[in-house]
Amino acid sequence: MSEPPLAGRLQPLLAAAKGPGAAVAALRGDERAVLCRGPVGEDTRFETGSLTKTFTALLLAELVARGEVGYGDRADRYLPFRLPGPPLTLLHLATHTSGLPRLPPGLLARAVRSGWLSNPYAGFSETDLLVSLARTRLRYRPGSRVHYSNFGGGLLGHVLARAAGGAGGDYAALLAERVIEPLGLADTDCDPNRPQATGHWHGRARPALLMPGLAAAGAVRSSARDLLRVLGALLAPDTAPSPALRTALAEVQRPRLSVPRTGSRLCLIWNLRPRPDGALLHHSGGTRGFTAFAGFLPGSGTGLVAWTNSAPTPLAPFVQAAYGTLRALDGPPPGAVWTARV
Repeated sequence: MSEPPLAGRLQPLLAAAKGPGAAVAALRGDERAVLCRGPVGEDTRFETGSLTKTFTALLLAELVARGEVGYGDRADRYLPFRLPGPPLTLLHLATHTSGLPRLPPGLLARAVRSGWLSNPYAGFSETDLLVSLARTRLRYRPGSRVHYSNFGGGLLGHVLARAAGGAGGDYAALLAERVIEPLGLADTDCDPNRPQATGHWHGRARPALLMPGLAAAGAVRSSARDLLRVLGALLAPDTAPSPALRTALAEVQRPRLSVPRTGSRLCLIWNLRPRPDGALLHHSGGTRGFTAFAGFLPGSGTGLVAWTNSAPTPLAPFVQAAYGTLRALDGPPPGAVWTARV
C-alpha cells in the first residue's frame, strides 16, 4: 500500500495528549504538517520548560563561533567571584557534567513559602542565583559524571549574558538578538506577559511560569510553528542567515560524551540516540502546566514537535509517545508494506 500522509501519522499522537489543548507538528523532506486540538493554533505560545536549554546551548555555540567565549572557559571568568575547587567550564554546564545539584540550594524552601504548587521559581532572582552558587559545593568533580541540573542551565545563560557585555539578567535580550530574531521566530521569547495558552495541572488552570533567576533553564515560550522552524534550521544549518549561526546549528548536534549504561550520547544539551540508519536527537520539557517534546533525525531530514497544556505525568507517556512517533516517521508504519513506484 502507499505511504499515508504525514498528517495521518501524527493523529494518534495528538489523540494521546491529555491536556485540553495540544499541537503536533512535523516535517520530513519537503512535507510539513501541523495538527491542533482545542483552543490552539500553530502560532499559539506555550511554555517549553527544559526545551529552553536547547536555545541556551545554541546561544553558547553562537558566542563560541564568534570567538567571544570558549567551551573550555571557566564559568567564573565571567562572574564577580572565583569558584573554589576544580575548574567548572561552559562545556561542563552545557553537558550536565558540572557537578552542580539539580536545583540551587535554598530554592525549595523559598518555593514552599511563595508558591510551590503554582510558581515554584517565582521568588528566586538573579541575585539569589549568585548567592546560592557562592555557597554550593560541587557533588562531583566537573566532567566526571552526568547529573541533570536546572541550576547549571540557568547559570550558563547568566554567564553568557555577562560574557557578551551585559548583566546576568540580560539572557532574554541576548537570546533574542543572536538566535530568535535571526531565525525569524515570531512567537518565541521569555516574556510571561505575552498571550499564551493556559497551562493545567491535575485539571486546574495554572498561572504563567515565572523564572527570573533561572530563565535560561526553562523560561522560553514558543509555538509549534516556531519550533518546527528551529528544527528545519537544525536539519539544514547552511540555510541560517549568518556564519556564526550556521556554525552553531551544526555544533549543538556534535556528540560530546557517552552516557554510561544507556547507549546514548550528549551533545550540547541535546540527547543523541545512535541508530543503525542515523542519529536521533531529542529533548523534552515540562512546567506546572505544559509538556513539550522536540526531536529530529538529520539523516532523513525529519523533525517532530509536540506539546500539550497539561503538566507531565509519571513515566511521561506523552513524551514517550512523541519519541516513538518520531522514530516511526523515519520508516514505514507498523505492519505496513509500501509499494514502490517505478
